[in-house]
Amino acid sequence: MQESIKSIFTESIQAQIAAGEVLPKALEMAAMTMAQSLINGNKIICCGAPSNHMLAHHLATILSNFYETERPCLPALALTNEQYNLATPENGKARERFAKQVRAFAQPGDLLVAYAINGQEKAVIGAVEAALTRDMKVIALVGDDGGELTGLLGPQDVEIRIPSKRPSRIIESQLFNTHCLSELIDAILFPQDEV
Repeated sequence: MQESIKSIFTESIQAQIAAGEVLPKALEMAAMTMAQSLINGNKIICCGAPSNHMLAHHLATILSNFYETERPCLPALALTNEQYNLATPENGKARERFAKQVRAFAQPGDLLVAYAINGQEKAVIGAVEAALTRDMKVIALVGDDGGELTGLLGPQDVEIRIPSKRPSRIIESQLFNTHCLSELIDAILFPQDEV
């Protein structure tokens, strides 16, 4: 069993090394885009597919509180997976789950950060479609081949595509990338003098 455990660690490390080779430019662009949106007085709206919804909440919490160093709060919120209309059956309404919330809370210039595993998650796709109709930029953290989600992104949007097909490795890398973005945003908005 210990060899299996070591193998899991090795696979995770190799996935992170592969991501470290291909993602720095996308992470830099995403951090700059997010920081500029906040500087312009806009908010960041986060959503995620059920398997990585907690990452959307984690990013919104970090931004609205702080990452590692106390700083002013930043306007960020995570869309909920729990808004259901009792009068509407759930048949085929997954695409509207986040889209309705985007239409309710988003203003032009706000930014959507969308987490997905393979880019085929209907609720996330619906949120991105709604964001685009609101003149919002989108940052998509996705794995595999990016799926339908990738096809929705325009030149002003940023795709952070994890080079993996395995959901567990994608989620691990997305958590790391969330922390990386948080650190970069803090460095851009609240630079600390080196002592």
